[in-house]
Amino acid sequence: MKTIFDHPQREGIGGLFPELDVPRIGAEGLIDRALLRSQEPRIPDLSEPTVVRHFTALSKLNYGVDDGFYPLGSCTMKHNPKVNETLARLPGLAGLHPLADPDLAQGTLAFLYELSDLLSRIAGMPGISLQPVAGAHGELTGLFLFRGYFEARGETERRRILLPDSAHGTNPASAAVAGFSVSEIQSNDAGMVDLDALDAELDETVAGIMLTVPNTLGIFEERIAEVTDRIHAAGGLCYFDGANLNAFIGRARPGDMGADVFHFNLHKTLSTPHGGGGPGAGPIAVSEPLVEFLPVPSIEQNGEAYALVWDRPNSIGSVHSFYGNVLVAVKAYAYLLQLGDEGLRAVSEDAVLNANYLQERLKKTYPLPYDRLCKHEFVLSGKGLAEGVCTLDIAKRLIDYGFHPPTVYFPLIVREALMIEPTETESRDGLDRFAEAMERIAAEAREAPELLLDAPHQAPVRRLDQTRAARDLVLTYPFDDREGGELA
Repeated sequence: MKTIFDHPQREGIGGLFPELDVPRIGAEGLIDRALLRSQEPRIPDLSEPTVVRHFTALSKLNYGVDDGFYPLGSCTMKHNPKVNETLARLPGLAGLHPLADPDLAQGTLAFLYELSDLLSRIAGMPGISLQPVAGAHGELTGLFLFRGYFEARGETERRRILLPDSAHGTNPASAAVAGFSVSEIQSNDAGMVDLDALDAELDETVAGIMLTVPNTLGIFEERIAEVTDRIHAAGGLCYFDGANLNAFIGRARPGDMGADVFHFNLHKTLSTPHGGGGPGAGPIAVSEPLVEFLPVPSIEQNGEAYALVWDRPNSIGSVHSFYGNVLVAVKAYAYLLQLGDEGLRAVSEDAVLNANYLQERLKKTYPLPYDRLCKHEFVLSGKGLAEGVCTLDIAKRLIDYGFHPPTVYFPLIVREALMIEPTETESRDGLDRFAEAMERIAAEAREAPELLLDAPHQAPVRRLDQTRAARDLVLTYPFDDREGGELA
């Protein structure tokens, strides 16, 4: 595909502009001449049809959940109801100025207050903040709460976070940014936290543990209450990463399992588009001891009126401008109202059913290191499938079959990992077509491995030389720097 600069530059100006009718800024001395351009900007002179066709063609190269199955493990790339997008564009919501007086934003404050109540009930925890704008931002906010809690108690020596080796990849980064060090806890043979390894790490320096529930192997910690009890007995707090909530929403509550902080991914679980379709949101729920440290402002109800309250002396402060990504919250609120209790239970039921259906079928063809009931996702291995073939080759070949590849090489505790999450919105027909493609690729690996090694064959961009790309990375377009700025 050509870049916009590769089109013939002979089409003339794509738009007509009126003559300049204000003083030239440079000539009037309003801007220092040293700050003015010495050459015209390198903007192609192309007609409007050429520009429109170019960017339309680019848009067709993208792949998303509206194109087909997107089994990106740990990311919950599922269908998002389009009605929620319509609701988020309602003028009274989309047109509200973020600096509007609260008296002029009562409807928005009311739904945010009600959404907070719904999330509180789903989590089984008394405190909520909608401010964080991503899952990792929720993690960071939660760890700031940890820090505020221990500093208020004078326990400043608690600066260590315990992290299972099956946790989400953002967890250690969030802990480090919040000023904690990280100690890894190994998993046992069943893919869960090794309680003996946990006990060996517990001392007065432990601030808490970060648990991904279910973990990145798609396994629920069957002894999770024992894990949280031991952390609490040692004086620590328990953080639950809620990115995998669709595995148990409507059926179990983090607060009942001992969580002190739990973050929601509205852009995974509650229908906001993920990735480039964002933005995201990562609200947090907290246990009673941490409520006083929640970010400001909070939304409180006084009779029939709602207000933003800043007077919280122990708050960690604001963690985002205004009140987070409010229009993302609109979609989550609409989704929860549409589903209700019965619908939320159906979400988790279908997510678990779909994952186990695919796992049982594909484990006949691919190694399954942890062969047990999974929740929302499972992890296969490409190791040993065929001589000279690796997981990356399998993923690249899937592109030729019209599927987005699953997450690869994560979690690190599985060699040559293929992390697959079908989500609750895929039909059995869609799952069968994906399974058939995976089975055909396994056969090709044994019979015609060159099909995998050279894949993808039908994508707009072929496979890169990854070593060269890392060592000889080109970040700028190859312009000729001579006068005139011609393309090299």
